Amino acid sequence: MATSYDYAPLYRSSVGFDRVFNLLENAQRARSISDWPPYDIVKTGDDNYRISIAVAGFAQNDLDITFQSNLLTVTGKKQETATDGYLHRGIAGRPFEHRFELADHVRVDGADLSNGLLSIDLVREIPEALKPRKIQIHAGQALGPSAAPAQIEAQKNAA
Repeated sequence: MATSYDYAPLYRSSVGFDRVFNLLENAQRARSISDWPPYDIVKTGDDNYRISIAVAGFAQNDLDITFQSNLLTVTGKKQETATDGYLHRGIAGRPFEHRFELADHVRVDGADLSNGLLSIDLVREIPEALKPRKIQIHAGQALGPSAAPAQIEAQKNAA
């Protein structure tokens, strides 16, 4: 049983969270898509991740990895092979596409195909301008010398 959520009330009371709501809606829709081939997402360090996809039977030329505006897309399409001689064909070779929404400042560090596993390494790199910084506290007045409050001069009457 699939549950669908309506995020419209949240749009009325928040500003700037459109992307978050879109991610939630896309995640709900993506559940209906096949999860073949199976994959793992592993956190390998504080800012490092790895996506491993089981692509047994796929060659390096059959796979394509694309990264554009926080969307990582992995597609696989095997070259057509002759079906002559098969008594049973149980190893799936159908085309697939997996899409992964990546957070801001996450980039693809590399990919490797070994023993039927496609491993994609990801790194989160927060720019220096966005990292927390220590603010020093100075003793004394921080705003400078105090001045007498400015007063509005009354209009002088001409005598």
